[in-house]
Amino acid sequence: MMDTFRLTMAQLNPTVGDFAGNCAKALKAWEEGKAAGSDLVALPEMFLTGYQAQDLVQKPAFVADALVHLQELAKAILNGPMLTIGAPFQNGEKLHNSYFVLKNGEIVSRMDKHFLPNFNVFDEVRLFNRGDISGPYAVGNNGPRIGSPICEDAWYPDVCEAMVEAGAELLLVPNGSPYFRNKFPIRLMNMVGRVVENDVPLVYLNMVGGQDDQIFDGGSFVLNRSGKLAVQLPVFDEAVVHVDFHRGDDGWTAKEAVRGLLPSDLEQDYRAMVESLRDYMRKTGFQKVLLGLSGGIDSAIVATIAADALGPGNVRCVMLPSEYTSQASLDDAQSVVDELGCRLDTVSIAGPRAAVTAALAPLFEGLEEGLTEENIQSRLRGLLLMAQSNKFGEMLLTTGNKSEVAVGYATIYGDMSGGYNPIKDLYKTRVFDICRWRNDNHRPWMLAPAGEVIPVSIIDKPPTAELRHDQKDEDSLPPYDVLDGILEMLVDQEKSVAECVEAGFDRETVRRVEHLLYSSEYKRFQSAPGTRLSDRAFWLDRRYPIVNRWCDDS
Repeated sequence: MMDTFRLTMAQLNPTVGDFAGNCAKALKAWEEGKAAGSDLVALPEMFLTGYQAQDLVQKPAFVADALVHLQELAKAILNGPMLTIGAPFQNGEKLHNSYFVLKNGEIVSRMDKHFLPNFNVFDEVRLFNRGDISGPYAVGNNGPRIGSPICEDAWYPDVCEAMVEAGAELLLVPNGSPYFRNKFPIRLMNMVGRVVENDVPLVYLNMVGGQDDQIFDGGSFVLNRSGKLAVQLPVFDEAVVHVDFHRGDDGWTAKEAVRGLLPSDLEQDYRAMVESLRDYMRKTGFQKVLLGLSGGIDSAIVATIAADALGPGNVRCVMLPSEYTSQASLDDAQSVVDELGCRLDTVSIAGPRAAVTAALAPLFEGLEEGLTEENIQSRLRGLLLMAQSNKFGEMLLTTGNKSEVAVGYATIYGDMSGGYNPIKDLYKTRVFDICRWRNDNHRPWMLAPAGEVIPVSIIDKPPTAELRHDQKDEDSLPPYDVLDGILEMLVDQEKSVAECVEAGFDRETVRRVEHLLYSSEYKRFQSAPGTRLSDRAFWLDRRYPIVNRWCDDS
């Protein structure tokens, strides 16, 4: 009777639609497990296709091609450990999110996801059919019987309980669980609940890597029957780790091994932005980026994120000054590129602006200058940056923070132009915190230099768009600590106006912010994707209509 069992946990980064590449990664992990004497090599949920594939899984040709690659992968699993991997499966008219067991050149078992998540970024109820609860599968003749509740299945007692009642001695949970701030303790607490309820060890296996706005943060772990953490893999890094289990009189126990430390929430947010941009570039085929560098804090942190993700040599910053651009902004922008080691080009908007002003003069004669003229400046900058993006094949990054994106303090077809926005889900007040953290910290995954890469002068000066003389953001918006406090209640917590007032905010200010929030929906529908850092990011987490006459009169 087998008294020891070795499991290889493959916490890896798939690419949606790259079936051959994902299968190659799976096979390499299997070969590592075979060399280490493992009995089972496990990969995450939907690893073969990448996750989330969204409506691609509703295309029959996509699902059929995935099955062909799965069958070819199975043929390679010979004379070694079993392999488990996630992929879609068409069972008659029903499409399932499934998890497969490969052994001796064949697909020997399949589990279908029972509980389909239908909240936040998940739409699995409209994509998949619910599967029946599956029984456990055996490893070898005398190894442990394993139940594999797929991701959401382990967040409720039912599936795990049924699998253990059917004989499962260990729970292996494959996941495609994307990051949001402070999510790890939530995962851990829920999995401890399953362990305590069923008195069996549990393996939580997550993927890593970026997919559009989402970033999967890994952090896979193993819990013993007491709920004690035995193994914890690092967050955001690919890792192939071998875990040994021993059978005693009271069942299987994992041997304690690697225990990765969980970084602070500021570090995890920053890492998420770096890795999501890095993967977005790699998976879309881009190598270089450019961005407008204004001398302000938002473009400075985006330049730093880009340099850390891609290397300073792959980041080009462009200063686009006007008569309203201060010497301090010019100096601060130069300091940023000097510290990062990026290239800085300067393209004045004075000439194009004069030409546009002259062209519109007959139509605008007698009208007072105002927001229209300010937006022309922003749109000229967007035009000049996109022209360079097209000419040089560099992806343009946008630099609007969540506060600005929320209230529409950005110009559509202007500074909102671009292909990706790493700080889209970062409120302005947290931008300041992230800048200070990056100045004080450096990690091996950062490709830019260590040290004070964002000058204190940028962090300390009042934010301004510099579209008119002596302009400050607070001329148009509440102070950012007030604005962000209101937005966190209205957006992240879906609180009412009355509840914001009860929390101490001025009613008229709250009503004004709410109006700006609702009236800016059309801009967000046309904005670039960006890193999801919270569970109420703009896009899939929060879906509001563009046309809406309702407002909260409480």
